[in-house]
Amino acid sequence: MIRQIAVFLENKPGRLAAVADCLSRAGINIRALSVAETKDYGVVRLIPNEPEKAKEALRKEGYAVIETEVLAVDVPDKPGGLASVTALLSKEEINIEYCYASVIRLKESAVLILQVDNKERASELLKKAGIRLLTQEDVKTV
Repeated sequence: MIRQIAVFLENKPGRLAAVADCLSRAGINIRALSVAETKDYGVVRLIPNEPEKAKEALRKEGYAVIETEVLAVDVPDKPGGLASVTALLSKEEINIEYCYASVIRLKESAVLILQVDNKERASELLKKAGIRLLTQEDVKTV
C-alpha cells in the first residue's frame, strides 16, 4: 500500500494553485492527483513522492490534511486493462470506493490508485492474479 494525502479546500479560484505552489516550494513531486468538488469545498487527493514532507509543508501553511493508505495497481495500458482489475474485485465483492490514474508509467503499463473497502483482501487477490502492486518506494523513485 502507498500513502495518499487528502487536502480540504474551499471551492474558490486559486485554492488548488496555492496547494500546488506550497508543494512545489517544498520540493514535492505529485505522482497522482484527483480533485472532487461540491459547491462549497473540494477534496484534493494526491500521491506525493515524499508524504511526510508534503504533510509538514501543507500543515505549516494551515491546510487540513489527512493521510490514508491506498493501493497503487500496475494495469496494462491497453483496452481491457482497467476492466481486468475491476472485474476481479467485483467478482469477489470488493467495493471500489474511488479510483484515479497516476502519472507514473511502468513500461507499457499505467498505474491506477484504488481505495477499496477491504485493502488486505484486495491486495491478496490482485497479487494472486499476477497483478503488481506498487510500494511507497516505487512511488518515490519511479
